[in-house]
Amino acid sequence: MNQHTLDPMPLIKNKPVHEVELGAVKAAIWKNDTDSGVQFNVTVTRLYKDEDEWRNTDSFGRDDLLLVAKVADLAHTWICDQQVQEREKDGERPAR
Repeated sequence: MNQHTLDPMPLIKNKPVHEVELGAVKAAIWKNDTDSGVQFNVTVTRLYKDEDEWRNTDSFGRDDLLLVAKVADLAHTWICDQQVQEREKDGERPAR
């Protein structure tokens, strides 16, 4: 008889550590702990309405591109600030 056991821990969805949103464009910043230290990744999406349902896409039109650039810039700034804070917490001199 083949027995299947269920993991007692429910699946936990990872959430971004920070989000930057301008209009319908959003950058989600994800934190990854690696052997070489903390790494951040960014996903950029656009929210749109399909009939009565809201959806996300990673496709952008001409008029979205400046917002994509701006949320990418703000995400980059946030990540750099986090890295400076982490270095200061560890007693290291901030990089210039």
